[in-house]
Parts: sequence; structure tokens; C-alpha cells
Amino acid sequence: MRALVGGVSALLLAVVVAVVVNREPLQAATACENLATLALPGATITLARVVEAGAGIQTLTAPRAFCRVAATLKPSSDSDIKIELWLPASGWNGKFQAVGNGAFNGAIGYPAMMTALARGYATASTDTGHVGPGASFALGHPEKAVDFAWRAVHEMTVTSKKVIAAYYDDGLRFSYWNGCSAGGRQAMKEAQRFPADFDGIIAGAPGLDWTGRAAQAVHVASALQKDEAARLASAKARLLHGAVVNACDTLDGVKDGVIDDPRRCAFDPAVLQCKGPDQESCLTPAQVRTAKLLYSTKVNPKTERAITGLMPGSELGWTDMGWTASARATGLDQFRFLVFKDPTWDIDRFNFDADIVRAEESDNNTINALDPNLKAFIDRGSKLIQYHGWSDPQISPASSVQYYQRVVEALGGADKVRGSHRLFMAPGMGHCGGGEGPNTFDMVSALEQWVEQGKAPDQIIASRSANGVVDRTRPLCPYPQVAKYKGTGSTNDAASFACASP
Repeated sequence: MRALVGGVSALLLAVVVAVVVNREPLQAATACENLATLALPGATITLARVVEAGAGIQTLTAPRAFCRVAATLKPSSDSDIKIELWLPASGWNGKFQAVGNGAFNGAIGYPAMMTALARGYATASTDTGHVGPGASFALGHPEKAVDFAWRAVHEMTVTSKKVIAAYYDDGLRFSYWNGCSAGGRQAMKEAQRFPADFDGIIAGAPGLDWTGRAAQAVHVASALQKDEAARLASAKARLLHGAVVNACDTLDGVKDGVIDDPRRCAFDPAVLQCKGPDQESCLTPAQVRTAKLLYSTKVNPKTERAITGLMPGSELGWTDMGWTASARATGLDQFRFLVFKDPTWDIDRFNFDADIVRAEESDNNTINALDPNLKAFIDRGSKLIQYHGWSDPQISPASSVQYYQRVVEALGGADKVRGSHRLFMAPGMGHCGGGEGPNTFDMVSALEQWVEQGKAPDQIIASRSANGVVDRTRPLCPYPQVAKYKGTGSTNDAASFACASP
């Protein structure tokens, strides 16, 4: 354990040194307040003032002094996009990092901006053109739906770069995107639609199959709404999870309480079926059917595209209505306000075969980020790190694998892709973090090294902590490689593993 902690300490020290040891800080050439008069097409700056280090924004504390710029963007007659851009007053690293959103939420991502600011980035976020949760904003407002889907992020990026150019004497060196969940969908949309916006993109647990995830979540909720006895209470989900892990944990040759690749787990929930009356130690036939339903892949009957389900190992994140509450609410709003455009529509009216076809055709790849043609992004030399937790209960991790494989097929093979796009699957990790497996890692440093130094990430070290102490590290490997135990050393130490073909 001492060697493990020492290795992690050395890794953290290296990250700190990489951040601190930099060239001379870049300085602002224009006073912050002067930005209020900056003329920008389709944009109005509504705030430009200095925020001192230690000052509070909401419940957060500024790690350094910065120029806080707020603006309203109106790329269409019905647009009302709010953005904020934070510009380090000194110590700017010469780079820009835009950060993503979650679900349908219309809110500036202050926590993620604070993290980027602490690293010396100029950073921006948008409310995607509406305020508050849910998709009711889109009803009768097709332009606002487009703003949410992709336009707000692109317009924010273009505007931010113009403000950065006006504020700093030195030019912008690199531009990055960092987002997870809906922010991961935004990431993929940028790579597909605006390949010149960013030099590097991090797409975590991307909701790229937005309509498919919505359909799966509503499909399960519809079944469970009709049959309360089929629901899995948390105790039954824990029972199922324990049985799954016991059955599939050692498929990778290591017993560590984590399923390395759940696609290899052929567990049948029927082995837990009660032989008599319902008990805490077994599942009723209806509950067995629910487990199978959650794992199942559905198919769009018109396009024959697979809509992937959740994976074995994700059970601790299930709710009594199946997928997470967020997935269910987002799915309901997708069909209510964007597909059927009927605020009274409810899940008891859902028909998977008919409604998934309608959902995909009505979206027409507006919100969905399923276009596998990344040629323009790759030809430009930009880099994309995609990651996903295998135990994600909110967005199917199999959708990330499916997309990556489609990119490889579309571009003519893995050799055409791995130099610019790499996918990292995290065993035991939940949605954007958490879970029983190693779930903390530094994707930003990995992307910086790839973009700025040409050093592709052949592995990314992830750690897991218990009670504030790191108790396991493990390499995350570029798909389709997996971390294989070398046969010697602690199975809690990343040094005991190597990335290799499965």
C-alpha cells in the first residue's frame, strides 16, 4: 500500500509541476471594464468587471482574480442565449476551455468554470438559450430547440474567442472543450458539426443517442408504471448486483469486485428467481423480467439501429422505476415537448416501435450526435478523448462503444482513427464518476499533452478513494484494449497492469 500511495503522490506532483512550471504569465492588454463597449455581431455584453481572488460567486470561491464577462447572444429572432466568459487577470496560460451542461438544464456551469480558471484557462459556459430544467422551452419555439441542440455552444465559442482576442495582447494558443453527459453530447456535436472550433475535446459519458436513451428510459418506466409488483426496490437491486459481480468479477483473471467488460458477462437474472413466495433473498418472476428489460437492447424497426440498454454492474444506480430519475425526466420531456409537442402526453401512451421512429425522424440529428464522419475534425489535426463508465446507470456505456465502432467503420479502419480519437472505458465507474471502480483521473492533462506535445494517451491512470485515502489505481486503456494483470504485484496498483488486446 505504501508503494501505491507513493506512486499516486508522484503522479499528483507531476501534474502540479506541469501546471505551475510554465512560461511567463500572459497579461491582459485591455482593461476589463472596457470590454463592455466591445461591438460584437449578434451579441450584447451585459457585464464586464473584475472579480478579486477569494471573492464568492454563488457558493464558490474564486481561485484567482479574473475579468467576468456576461453576454446575451441572439443568432435568431427567437434566441436569448446567455453566456459567461472568465478571463484570468494574470497568469493566463494562453488557452481557452469551454465547459458543458447537464440534461436539459439551462444554467451556467460555474463549478466547472472555477476548475478551469484554477488551471489558468480563460473559460466559458452557456445556459444553452433558456433558464431552468426541462424542455418546455422548446414548445412552439423551434429556434430555441436549435440553440439548445448545438447553436448556443458554437456561438458562445465564436464570441468568446473574439473577446479573448480583444482582452489579451498575446494570441490564443489552444482551445479545448470539456463536458460530460449532456456536455459530452455537446462535445460530440462540436466535433461533428464545427470541427474548427476546438483543438481538443473531452467527451465524457456522452448522451449522443439522445432520442434512444429517452426511448429506453420511458419504455422501462412505462412497463413499471403499469405493474408496481415488477419494480426493483433498492434492496433487490443490491441483491442482483451482488450476484452479477460474483458471477462475472473474475472473467478478467482478477478478483476485485469490479466487472472489467460487462459485455462478457452472461449472467441470467433468472438464477435469482424465487422458488416460492417473494423473499428478500430472491426475485419474483416479474422482477426478473424487469432486470432483463433494463439490460436489453431495443431496435429501431425502420432503420434497424440498435438502441443499447444498461450493462451488468450498473444495478446500484437503478431506481424503482428503472433508469435514473434524470434519465426518465429527460426522456419524458423529449417526447412531450419535442416529439409530440403535447404538454399533456404521458408515458402510458408510449409505444416503443412507433415512437422511436418518430423521435429519430423528428430530431433529424439535431440533438442526436450520431454522425460518425469525423474526417474534417481529424484532418484538421484536432484530438478527441471520449470516456464512459461501464457501470453508468444513466446513459448506456454501450452507446459509446457503438459510436466509436461506427467512426472506425466510416473512416476506413482503426489506424485512421486512433491518431485523433480515443475511447476510454472505465470498469466499475458510474455516470461521469463514482461507482466501485477507479473513477478519478486527469483527462485535461492527457488531452493537453496530446494536442500540444503530440503525446497520445496510451493509458490514463484512474484512482479510487475510500474515506479520503486512495486505495486503488488502475490504467484506463484506449478501446478496444483492456488493462491486464501482469501476474505479479498488488492488484490495487496500476503498475501491476498493462494495456493489451482483450
